[in-house]
Amino acid sequence: MREYDLVVFDWDGTLMDSTAHIVNAIQQACRDLALPVPGREAASHVIGLRLAEAMQQFCPPDQASRLPELVDAFRRHYQSGLDRVTLFDAARDTLEAIRDCGAFVAIATGSSRAGLDRALAAAGIKNLFDATRTVDECHSKPHPDMLLQLTDLFGVALDRTVMVGDTSHDLLMARNAGSHGVGISHGAHDSAELIRCEPRAIVHSLSELSSWLLPRLC
Repeated sequence: MREYDLVVFDWDGTLMDSTAHIVNAIQQACRDLALPVPGREAASHVIGLRLAEAMQQFCPPDQASRLPELVDAFRRHYQSGLDRVTLFDAARDTLEAIRDCGAFVAIATGSSRAGLDRALAAAGIKNLFDATRTVDECHSKPHPDMLLQLTDLFGVALDRTVMVGDTSHDLLMARNAGSHGVGISHGAHDSAELIRCEPRAIVHSLSELSSWLLPRLC
């Protein structure tokens, strides 16, 4: 018997192998403004949050007025070389297999609407999603708003919804909504941090996700 009717994916670090690119863009933006440059762990920790909220972590209080400038610098570096960022292996196959089981498939991301739409068009997989939500339409993670909107859209119960993500922000959103969470360790946050959010499962690749998820869908 099917356990889930709706599968929601994070984008960056979950389906798109973009963690290193985002970390580099954060670090380069801080260098441009002669601000302290965060290490990889600190930079990757904010991935998944609303952009201004994320970049505020690297803008000292006495430099708060420079936050818009820091955000703009990040955007420049993020856009540069973005065409070289690719989907994780098995992303398309995983999405197609979930759809073949008859479940709804959606995205909940900290990206902007324009940014997600560009990325989906470039990846050529927009048609594999029934709906998407970004921080332009919803509260930022870990607020449950994205999942509340998506379950309401499809008329699906929260406890029959599973959120797949690579950060604690994703899994805490699922917990706050009363949904299930599955952590995937190939992105921004390591397994230890994901485990602290008490997800239903931890997987290490999209292929492993398919092995865990499809028997619960088909």
